[in-house]
Amino acid sequence: MSVADETGGRAERIRAKAREMQEAADRASDPQERRRLQDKARRLRERSDQVTTKGDHGTNPL
Repeated sequence: MSVADETGGRAERIRAKAREMQEAADRASDPQERRRLQDKARRLRERSDQVTTKGDHGTNPL
C-alpha cells in the first residue's frame, strides 16, 4: 500500500467520523451538546483537510 493510499484512507475515516458527529449534532436536543458536536465535526473536517494536504506532500493548489 502506498503512502497516498494510507493517507487517503485515514482522511476518509476522519471524514466519516465528522459526518457521524454532525448527524449526532443534528439529533441533539440540548443546544450546548449540539454546539459541542458541531465544533468537534468541524475540527475533524479540518484535520481531514490537513491529512489530505500532507498526503499531497504539502502541495496545495489553492
